[in-house]
Amino acid sequence: MTLIIGIVLVFGLIFGGFMLSGGKMDIVLYALPYEGMMIGGGAIGAFVIANSIPVIKDSGRGILRVMKGPKWKRDDYTDLLKLLFELSRLFKSKGMIALDPHIEAPAESEIFKRYPKILADHFAIDLITDSFRMLAMQFDDKFQTEEVMNRKLKKHHHEALAASKAIQTMADGLPAIGIVAAVLGVIKTMSSVDEPPEVLGKMIGGALVGTFLGVFLAYCLVAPISGRLKQIVDEETTFYSIIRDVFVAMVSEHPPNICIEIGRANIPTHMQPTFYQIEAAQKELAAA
Repeated sequence: MTLIIGIVLVFGLIFGGFMLSGGKMDIVLYALPYEGMMIGGGAIGAFVIANSIPVIKDSGRGILRVMKGPKWKRDDYTDLLKLLFELSRLFKSKGMIALDPHIEAPAESEIFKRYPKILADHFAIDLITDSFRMLAMQFDDKFQTEEVMNRKLKKHHHEALAASKAIQTMADGLPAIGIVAAVLGVIKTMSSVDEPPEVLGKMIGGALVGTFLGVFLAYCLVAPISGRLKQIVDEETTFYSIIRDVFVAMVSEHPPNICIEIGRANIPTHMQPTFYQIEAAQKELAAA
């Protein structure tokens, strides 16, 4: 939604201000298809050269993510805390043997099936199950556990940011590609130097559209999309960090409700459920 609102504001205010100040759109519209083909073609071609197929696909999906917003909502954070509370409580009360069926087959687990959105996220499930498997193998040093989980989070975050970095690189190159298009327009104009001034003026104006278009696309569209995608990736990584925080607290042998409170405290403020909401949810799970 914010992407659409931003695009409307950018186009409306920039081109509206241009026309209200006396500017005429005829030269811009005449040159736009040709300049757009050169700049867009150059930018897309360079993008394809610079990136692997998986990164190109992730970039396309990244634009859709910018349109939809972050994957995890406020209720999802609450569900994550409830899931981790159930697992930590089961581990604390009955040990790893009771927990093992849920960890080895999450898709068949009655606990995991209560949280389908989390169950559908492979990285979240792998992070939870792999962490419990390490615990089953007596890997229970809280400092080493946190280090291992941090490495997994860092790797995932680095891979998730690849699309944002690729789009930002495109944004950085667009002004220069716009200059290339403008220079070609000037070359075309110089070959027609014997034309009357009004014709030359339109040709020069058309050439300058290339410079305008490169800068406009870079700083008003592509770079903001890259920046927003990075924000989304960073926010979604926080969701996985909650798993780490709760698990490290559990390895430190804190009670399940304390582990969950440690995780709750690190949820972004605008997504954070209150202490009493989580307490009520834990009582409902205990009653069930």
